[in-house]
Amino acid sequence: MDFNYTEEQLALQDTLRRFIAKDYAFEHRRALAKSADGFDREAWKTFADFGILALPFHEDFGGLNGNAVDSMLVMEMLGRGLALEPYVSTVVLCGGLIRDAGSAAQKEELLPAIAGGELMLALAHHEAGGRYEPDRIATTATASGSGWQLDGTKAVVLGAPSADKLIVSAKDGKGLSLFLVDARADGVTLRAYPTQDGARAADIRLANVTVGAEALIGTAGKALPAIERAIDYANAAFCAEAVGIMSALNEVTLEYLKTRKQFGVPIGKFQALQHRMADMVIATEQARSMATLAAVRADSTDAAERSRAVAAARAYIGTQARFVGQQAVQLHGGMGVVDELNVGHYFKRLTMIGLTFGDVDFHLGRFSDTLLAA
Repeated sequence: MDFNYTEEQLALQDTLRRFIAKDYAFEHRRALAKSADGFDREAWKTFADFGILALPFHEDFGGLNGNAVDSMLVMEMLGRGLALEPYVSTVVLCGGLIRDAGSAAQKEELLPAIAGGELMLALAHHEAGGRYEPDRIATTATASGSGWQLDGTKAVVLGAPSADKLIVSAKDGKGLSLFLVDARADGVTLRAYPTQDGARAADIRLANVTVGAEALIGTAGKALPAIERAIDYANAAFCAEAVGIMSALNEVTLEYLKTRKQFGVPIGKFQALQHRMADMVIATEQARSMATLAAVRADSTDAAERSRAVAAARAYIGTQARFVGQQAVQLHGGMGVVDELNVGHYFKRLTMIGLTFGDVDFHLGRFSDTLLAA
């Protein structure tokens, strides 16, 4: 297997690195987290200009025919910058569902709009008490005339406050189905709030929400495999984002050890701290290997192979990310938890990633189940 990136991939990574360094400084990010939107709409337009919003879609729909490894490179850079824009919810999750399960008409209408930065979406799938299980859904879809009526509640819907449309999962008597719903449709109620890492989410209530037949994505009652694939793809993206954050934490921690003095010398001279720093670097590089494995397997059509690799990566990277985050905070001492320093914000984001779409124990269980099934 060739682990070298192509010239195009390296150029994209370098472009994003320069953008993060120049136009997405930490102080700018702190201000964005307190703004009404919670992210930078100008940065979203820039992402469209860079082509990363079009990356995973076919060129027939304005895309760039990218794969999960391309998305990994993007997510690693967005992780380094602690980007607040709803890239995963719009492009990876919802864009992936439309790409994989949508009709030709839905692809022609929605994918170019996503690629151009004109449309934001959010996946309203998980519910309170579901414990990360993708099929534990109580929201119902009832046939109503030529369309459907949706009723139920969704919890912690990432990116929902800024979404123009929602992709809602519901049980229709045969299985799970997906529906495209206007975020401001009658009967849709959002309770928006900031998450611990400064992003935005919402709890959503659907009461007698009516949609037409054209709102159905894919085949009625057959949406679970597409949902599982989209979540696996998002989990692979989160692995890459975590690696980007861990790399950034290593860099800022090393710089702090070189400049912070105790007893008249930089604390980086102390061998015990050198050992801890070395452990952080090793953990990050091991996590990078697992993120690469998850990205390579995320495009697999073999659901068992894909799920096994992604679950293993999430479980391992979740453990290593917690270790690196804790070490970075501790090596910074009291400064590691103040709002004015980026270390604490990196740690919060790692914590949120570790709890999104499954914690370490959940993914260890998934990995074990796939081994038993095999």
